[in-house]
Amino acid sequence: MALSREEREQFLAEPHVAAIAIDSGEEDRAPLSVPIWYQYEPGGDIWILTGRDSRKHRLIGAAGRFSLMVDRLAPSIRYVQVEGPVTSTEPGGEAELRELAARYLPPDKVDGYVEFALKDHGETVVIRMRPQRWLSSDLGRV
Repeated sequence: MALSREEREQFLAEPHVAAIAIDSGEEDRAPLSVPIWYQYEPGGDIWILTGRDSRKHRLIGAAGRFSLMVDRLAPSIRYVQVEGPVTSTEPGGEAELRELAARYLPPDKVDGYVEFALKDHGETVVIRMRPQRWLSSDLGRV
């Protein structure tokens, strides 16, 4: 059964690891689909942080849009898929990295991860997407 607007937005606001899908732009290749951390507040834009020189950044720039899918298996299978246009791309920094790390990691792991990522991951960009199309379901409510 499809989720209500409030249910799907609240589910997306929870710290699930998303699968991002981006058109590869190549005739003989499927879309790029990889796990990614994201940030979302109900009613707002979604944002991700990725490497400035990453394939994800290049493909999103070319496609102008991407989709995210988040799911959970218990207590019932529930998922939300959202896609939409990119609304902005700007340089990322320690503040965004720290916000995402705090969303996904235990508090005692955040500082170490941020230090590691700043040293080893290179320059980043924040890419914002406006949710335009939604697909959702809770299969436990069928």
